[in-house]
Amino acid sequence: MTHLHPLSMLSGDEISRASAIVRADARFAEGAAFVHVVLHEPDKTALAHAAVDRQVRVELVTGPGVGVDDVIVSLTGGGVVRWQTIPNVRPTLLFGEAAHAVFTTREHPEYIAALAKRGITDINTVQIDPWPAGSFGYDAEIDRRIARCISFIRTDPQDNGYARPIEGLIVHFDLGRNEVIEVIDHGVTTMPTQHARYFAPDHVPLRTDLKPIEITQPEGPSFTVDGNLVQWQKWSLRVGFDPYEGLVIHQVTYTDAGRDRSILHRASISEMVVPYGAPGELQGWKNAFDAGEWGLGRMTQSLTLGCDCLGEIHYFDATLAREDGEPYVIENAICMHEEDYGILWKHVDLWGGTSEVRRSRRLVVSNIATVGNYEYGFFWYFYLDGNIQLEVKLTGIVSPQAIEPGVSNEFANEIAPGVAAPNHQHLFCARLDFDVDGPANEVYEVEAERMPAGPENPWLNTFRAKHTRFESELDAIRDTNSATSRAWRIVNPSSRNGLGQPVAYKLIPTMSTPTLLAHPESSVGRRAGFAQHNLWVTPYAPDERRAAGNHPNQSTGGDGLPAWTATDRPLVDTDVVVWYTFGVTHFVRPEDWPVMPVEYAGFLLSPFGFFDRNPALDVPPSTHCAPSE
Repeated sequence: MTHLHPLSMLSGDEISRASAIVRADARFAEGAAFVHVVLHEPDKTALAHAAVDRQVRVELVTGPGVGVDDVIVSLTGGGVVRWQTIPNVRPTLLFGEAAHAVFTTREHPEYIAALAKRGITDINTVQIDPWPAGSFGYDAEIDRRIARCISFIRTDPQDNGYARPIEGLIVHFDLGRNEVIEVIDHGVTTMPTQHARYFAPDHVPLRTDLKPIEITQPEGPSFTVDGNLVQWQKWSLRVGFDPYEGLVIHQVTYTDAGRDRSILHRASISEMVVPYGAPGELQGWKNAFDAGEWGLGRMTQSLTLGCDCLGEIHYFDATLAREDGEPYVIENAICMHEEDYGILWKHVDLWGGTSEVRRSRRLVVSNIATVGNYEYGFFWYFYLDGNIQLEVKLTGIVSPQAIEPGVSNEFANEIAPGVAAPNHQHLFCARLDFDVDGPANEVYEVEAERMPAGPENPWLNTFRAKHTRFESELDAIRDTNSATSRAWRIVNPSSRNGLGQPVAYKLIPTMSTPTLLAHPESSVGRRAGFAQHNLWVTPYAPDERRAAGNHPNQSTGGDGLPAWTATDRPLVDTDVVVWYTFGVTHFVRPEDWPVMPVEYAGFLLSPFGFFDRNPALDVPPSTHCAPSE
């Protein structure tokens, strides 16, 4: 067996071998579907050893009902390490079963009759979208794995079907048994008539005054790649991939004075939820967990040079498992390149008559997932000055509803004649496993504190930084506050900079930082407990990976962060994991139709006393910049 780093991405051969080991076990049920075959990442203790058992985690669905088998196999030893049956949970939606939902629903007589009532007789024009069902107490949910299917009309295969919602028609579908449970018809709404095509030929004349921008690096890029190990400037990191989280960043270090200093052990989007804010049975049930119910990694798209990525590009392929356990490859799943980012630092010395400026540059590591109608781009940026940023780019097509002409709706905005888009949110939860100069860290909340009037504040202008250390998990459940510039500092009390201060990185909220607007006792409020607050902190536990728990599909809620933090474990001088929820509250505009311009969300990780001074002083001047005289 070729020696691999323990965090190397799985190969197709490894997936096939792991699946074969599972099939050969007497406990394997014939016909079982492979939900996932993923790298079982070793914990930090195991990583510290020279020889690490290469393990793979396999999840199986063994029948039409609920429950899964969770299996860990050793590729090193060639056998099963653990086989555990988990009852009463639903796996992520399977692609094969979702396809069956489309074809089986199309043939159902009650569904065909409901279409005919709306004057639709050509079934080939109907687009059916299976959605995660959520948990609302319907009889159809009991002991079943279900989807709720909604429908649209396409005049041709390339049409934008979302322009013509078939309003009022919902199908409850049993995914495990491949059968329609019930066709629910809430009544006919007039079909919108306008097209919403967004291809170039549909919008001529196109602009003719955009001149080419060429990005070239004649000497090649400044990074090197060895397997999934990336080194760029003073950064070192490993690129990983997960079927649920998508892009994963491992073992981030920065070289300072010849020493490789750790910052992050692992960073990813652990979960996201898209809760809709409209009442009633037509739209109110829509609450998709796009990581846990569909999989941001499984929905990742191949990227194209000159379109998705521009410049001197290095691509990483991602190898995943089909539902028969065999591998397939998403080519160009991850894009990596450098880009200029304007001014890094500058000063004009009016006394000395000098002017110094340095240009900023960043390393970009990104992937894009198409989850039904929406696209999500995840862009990790690494800067010359030690900053790390995650930017999420939201685009694609909103999920609309048909409305009668002239009818207003305070829970949805009209975006085209007869088409409205419900109010909704996109809330992402980043899991940030910090190792700031080592694993023993603490977390402080830092915010501006206005001082009261008195002898020490005679001009009523003073304020200071208020530091509050989180002693335990319940202390650390917090929300942003832009009025006080609230941020959170991850500190290593045992490591000091040249000024004798403990080294730290700080998490800075940027852009939009809403929390869940649904009531905590709502269905989605219970299931997406992580989104009730912006910040959570937990002690490191290798099996605490996904903010809403491992199986959010049709769950009743309470799993993940709310359950873990309820024990109120201590956080002082320990290995901490920071969970940060951010996103967008979307009141949809006409300008978001028929395809949405990118909207941004994210956060910044910035060194705070991690270095003794500006770490980018050694960046050379640009060759195009005239030197100071």
